[in-house]
Amino acid sequence: MAEFDILVTGGTLPDGRVADIGTKGTTIAAIGDLSGSSAGRVIDAAGDLVSPPFVDPHFHMDATLSYGTPRINASGTLLEGIDLWGELREIATVEEMVDRALTYCDWAVSLGLLAIRSHVDTTPDHLNTVTAMLEVRERVKPYLDLQLVAFPQDGFFRSKTGAENVRRALDMGVDVVGGIPHFERTMEEGRASVRALCEMAAERGLLVDMHCDETDDPMSRHIEALAYETQRLGLEGRVAGSHLTSMHSMDNYYVSKLLPLMAEAQISAIPNPLINIVLQGRHDTYPKRRGLTRVKEMQAQGIAVGWGQDCVRDPWYSLGTGDMLDVAFMGLHVAQMTSPEEMRRCFEMVTEVNAAILHLDGYGLAEGKTASFVILDAGDPVEALRLRCDRLAVVSKGKIVSEKARNDSRLSLVGRPGTVRRRHSAG
Repeated sequence: MAEFDILVTGGTLPDGRVADIGTKGTTIAAIGDLSGSSAGRVIDAAGDLVSPPFVDPHFHMDATLSYGTPRINASGTLLEGIDLWGELREIATVEEMVDRALTYCDWAVSLGLLAIRSHVDTTPDHLNTVTAMLEVRERVKPYLDLQLVAFPQDGFFRSKTGAENVRRALDMGVDVVGGIPHFERTMEEGRASVRALCEMAAERGLLVDMHCDETDDPMSRHIEALAYETQRLGLEGRVAGSHLTSMHSMDNYYVSKLLPLMAEAQISAIPNPLINIVLQGRHDTYPKRRGLTRVKEMQAQGIAVGWGQDCVRDPWYSLGTGDMLDVAFMGLHVAQMTSPEEMRRCFEMVTEVNAAILHLDGYGLAEGKTASFVILDAGDPVEALRLRCDRLAVVSKGKIVSEKARNDSRLSLVGRPGTVRRRHSAG
């Protein structure tokens, strides 16, 4: 009998070490020099980068791949996108949303993206969005970890049934408490929504991930309230603030007070560079703000910052493939993280850092961890970013779920049986 199910030989790990990896069942059984070992399947990774899987901490799967339905976002603004989505969610069927999401998950797997946190709109009383995404979560469970956030897109208080529907979604099995305080009617209502939602999470023992200050308004400061409520309720390390774009316009003195508060509360930050730089600054002439929060300054304070994808071909964004290397590549440009150390940090932001933000169990390249990893056609993380290189093989929970021959445009996917696989470049 073979010693291992899968044996990857001679791969280069992100820290520069060269090591073999042997898997047994769903677990990494050994890592190091495994010369002479036998396996059911041997993969020669000499000269290739072997990485833990990519992780996306911020996405909207209920809307993905719906671009052009029922119409195009003509202004390109966040608010028109929200209005457009409000029309779409009333006509989209559960079956349609499931099909679009499963297609996207196929793309994700082919690109080594094996864990996603998706915000699910809880505004409509029918909660078809929640029903659809719960079905998707169950169907992709064998090969992709999908974490769902109860997200009151139209506001926790602004929508008449906003609070009730968030509770209903959580009762149905949604994992994380979300919010959008800057979209409430007033700053005071936004502050109150942060308090109420954090209390809900504390009562239920859940994580929090809040769309926070996704605006060009420098006076939108709900992240400060989120930091306060996090500490008041003992939620340190369990809360993330997504977007935080208003910070690009805030007074520097105020930010010098704010960042230590966030660090003290152990709040994570999730900027979404592809989308933020497209949606923000639409009302500006010149100089034009590009919507990215203060990434390097937060990292200098010890705040965990992870890059998010946010959207792919939906009411807010007309492009995208699900490739987290594209996200990190754009992020390093806009955040001006171009030194070798900073570029390596950008790679870590779409792998280890994002995994920590999602509280993923068993993540990483070490004995006893889950046998999920990606073999990339690159020598190191910086080259992987520079080339946005091919994924030669993707292993999820001990099974090879995607393979691509080197320099071959054809893609072979394994995993969800009985379906036609689409290349990730498909429209």
